[in-house]
Amino acid sequence: MAEFSVLRVRLTPKGGRSAITHYELGVLHARVSAPPVDGAANKALIELLSDSLKIPKSRIAFASGETSRDKVLRVEGVGADELRVRIETVLKVK
Repeated sequence: MAEFSVLRVRLTPKGGRSAITHYELGVLHARVSAPPVDGAANKALIELLSDSLKIPKSRIAFASGETSRDKVLRVEGVGADELRVRIETVLKVK
């Protein structure tokens, strides 16, 4: 069975430049410059996570919350511990 992780995200659309802002209580907080129209903010979030966490876009999918600020994503091929390390690494570099 393929390894995967569940990632909870609190997204702020139209938040200036796209960035991962912090990781608190198991929730990744991020902002994207795209507006929440026609899935633009969701697409921008996937691109941000893919670029920042070095995970192919095809391995990141919405489990729930596509129309909400609070989202749950399924990340294929990366375990929970590895995902947490990648997030912490991105936040330390800032």
